[in-house]
Amino acid sequence: MAFPVDLRRCQILGLAGTACLALGGETAGALPVGDLLHPASARAALGLVGVYFGVVLLIAAWALLGRLVRGPRPPAPRALLLVLAVWAAPLLIAPPLFSRDVYSYLAQGAMVEAHMDVYAHGPSRLGGPLADEVAPLWRHTGAPYGPVFLAVAAALSGLTRGELPAGLFGMRLVALAGVALMAAALPRLARHSGADPSAALWLGALNPLVLLHLVAGAHNDAVMLGLLGIGLVAALGRWPVLGAVLVTLAALVKAPAVLGLAAVVVLQVRAGRSPVKALVTATVAAAGTTVAATAVAGTGYGWIGALNTPASPQNWALTTLLGRATRALLEHLGSGLAPLAVPAWHVLGIVTAVSAIVLIWLRLRPRPVYALGLSLAAVAALGPAIRPWYALWGLFLIAAAAPSTSVRHRTAAVTGVLALCVLPSGGPADTGQLVLAVSGGALAVVVLWQARQAELAPAPGHAA
Repeated sequence: MAFPVDLRRCQILGLAGTACLALGGETAGALPVGDLLHPASARAALGLVGVYFGVVLLIAAWALLGRLVRGPRPPAPRALLLVLAVWAAPLLIAPPLFSRDVYSYLAQGAMVEAHMDVYAHGPSRLGGPLADEVAPLWRHTGAPYGPVFLAVAAALSGLTRGELPAGLFGMRLVALAGVALMAAALPRLARHSGADPSAALWLGALNPLVLLHLVAGAHNDAVMLGLLGIGLVAALGRWPVLGAVLVTLAALVKAPAVLGLAAVVVLQVRAGRSPVKALVTATVAAAGTTVAATAVAGTGYGWIGALNTPASPQNWALTTLLGRATRALLEHLGSGLAPLAVPAWHVLGIVTAVSAIVLIWLRLRPRPVYALGLSLAAVAALGPAIRPWYALWGLFLIAAAAPSTSVRHRTAAVTGVLALCVLPSGGPADTGQLVLAVSGGALAVVVLWQARQAELAPAPGHAA
């Protein structure tokens, strides 16, 4: 007998998961420094167990919802948007989770408002309580973000007058607006790509990584992806210039979105415009938008030189791990080339990513949305730094244009693993914290199994 699935059950199970996330985050999240608890304290331990209990419940709810979407009577996109709103609701008032980046955003916004060069100096130049909230790794590092996002952060800093609770809530609302744009774009992109809109929303918007990192973590990747999505939607219609402008604005939040301009050009060509005219139109629109946005933000063009900021030695990525292993081997052999190992692997990763992107577009040019998704996935996987939420760069568009169910299944499996990869505090894990996290997840599995057994048990008075 199959485990019964219905939309209301998925809503309730996912809501229970995000509610546990929010409650656990009150003691185990990326809290302001004045509220941080020692990881070994009973309250912090209980919070960590609660967060991972909630993460597993959320993943289970998402998986069950996926079964419903693939069933004979899938829910309409509007019903799925309601599920997304229900699941996200507890996270709106939760403390920051899984990263302290939101504090960096607020500090950088305050620097821009104070007319400091946010690309030449880190938040330590700002000083004061807000700078103290920034993770030590980034206090002396310039911002890697474009002028559009920094202008938003500066405006928020002015509105909240530096008040931390108001700033955190405001930044989460900004991220939520980005998620709303993503959800609005997905059905249209899916229809253009011949995919099911409900399946696209399930994978691209109700994805646990979206809720954990874009909503709970308030990452600006939500704004980048939202602008990129609606820019592609505009380019699908009769507004190629608007599409190029919106995609450029996305790139002026975070640089990887600049690859979206290739999709805008291809979409114009498919609509009957000449390749030269399409390329010139997109280039002029992008250049004009960059100049105008930079002038309005008043930040200058220092963000171009700061694009290597995420390539910190403390970051982990495939190329970084290979570089460290190579360096250790060369040091053991007494080679003077050891210091070059990590930079060499980073360069090799970038060259490989560029090569992969060229091959993707040569093969999949008739499917520009899918090609763009794979290209962004290559950038995230082969770049010098990676975070779980970087996977959303490609996943968002793969969700809209995946050519087969098997691709969606593999993408969903990767999502489930990545959703478990970061502690709610955003910091490194020790053995004790790993044990607590696994315990919380295992407890959720036991509860779900018992619920399933209760569903399968025969009613009283019937034969077993």
